[in-house]
Amino acid sequence: MTGPSIDTSVLVRGEAYVRSGYPHETWTRLRRESPVHRCEVDGFDPFWAITRYEDVATVSRQPRLFLNAPRLVMSSRKFPRRRPEETARALLNMDPPEHGRYRALVNRRFTPQGLRPLEPRILELAAAVVDEAASRVTDAMATEGEIDFVTDVAARLPLAAIMDLLGVPREDQELLFRWSNEAIGPGDPEYRGDLEPFEAADRARRSLFDYFSRYVAERRRAPRDDLVSVLVESRIDGKPLEDFDILSYCFLLAVAGNETTRNATSGGMLALIENPDEMRRLRAEPELLPTAVEEVLRWTSPVIHFCRTAVAETELRGQKIRKGDLLILFYPSANRDEDVFANPFRFDVGRAPNEHLAFGIGEHFCLGANLARLELGAVLSACLGRFREIELAGPVERLRSSFVGGIKHMPVRARG
Repeated sequence: MTGPSIDTSVLVRGEAYVRSGYPHETWTRLRRESPVHRCEVDGFDPFWAITRYEDVATVSRQPRLFLNAPRLVMSSRKFPRRRPEETARALLNMDPPEHGRYRALVNRRFTPQGLRPLEPRILELAAAVVDEAASRVTDAMATEGEIDFVTDVAARLPLAAIMDLLGVPREDQELLFRWSNEAIGPGDPEYRGDLEPFEAADRARRSLFDYFSRYVAERRRAPRDDLVSVLVESRIDGKPLEDFDILSYCFLLAVAGNETTRNATSGGMLALIENPDEMRRLRAEPELLPTAVEEVLRWTSPVIHFCRTAVAETELRGQKIRKGDLLILFYPSANRDEDVFANPFRFDVGRAPNEHLAFGIGEHFCLGANLARLELGAVLSACLGRFREIELAGPVERLRSSFVGGIKHMPVRARG
């Protein structure tokens, strides 16, 4: 073990996140005492915990030295290592130059200009989702106006938006909701049922692949103005994409396109509830919405970690990293780095500047960052405009995962 003795098991065991939320005390100590820390946790492969903002950025900006492939996420040794053809070939586990070629296929659809035609629809959807939740509050007097903010509000807009972009029917929302939960949280008993985690993950991937296969075949016959059609008609080096590559792309867009925004929205509302002065401030100064969105992203950091694998011996903050070593980049820790953010443990809707790493940095900066910002702002604005008061009505249930900081259920009492 390199550095001081610190219990780092809480960083990679999903049950720790269920019990206590993010392990900020451990991350804070690591940033202070051992920011590049060699960890050996029973049941897991050894890894370096990277906890400071500067180091996360340094590793992220060197994609040829620190590879995304072959391992994107830390899981226990019980979770079998899968060959690429048994999982998915997505942007997240690609490296240069392949990554750039595949990202370029849909990138323009996610630029501010590409999303501009979608903005009125996003605002309309957000208002409709919140209005429907408000009607449940009005009709549910027996439960004193309680709703589950996750399933009734936060999950609905990003799901509807990504389904519209992909060109699949909105009535299939519940299916995609279930499969994306299984894909992101296969270790959570609520989602995996009686299956082993790797079996639940495989089931989710196969289900989503089977689902999108139908639409890939349809778009080959009759293309439309949607992302499935874009992928079907795309060429790399003059050759069309194989079905497996198209389905992998659809899998990524369907899962990542709703899960992280949903969790940022839920976590953002929780932050506003727990910081009522900031909620009142945002109500009084709605022009702060853009900075509030950035603060929610910094505060929640829905993606907890990604892994990188060193392809050559190097050095990071005085520690010798060997070829083949695994590094874990902890984004919530980087986003509370005292060297970068003043009062990092204060939730401040007017925080500026706010160069957080919730979307990553460098080669793999989140493709859907602009869409996520648009959706998050639309939902928060709609909620604050529609409800006079919002408060917790029960315990928050967190996802059993060290990969995505998910909130599964969040009962709130809302008054229109």
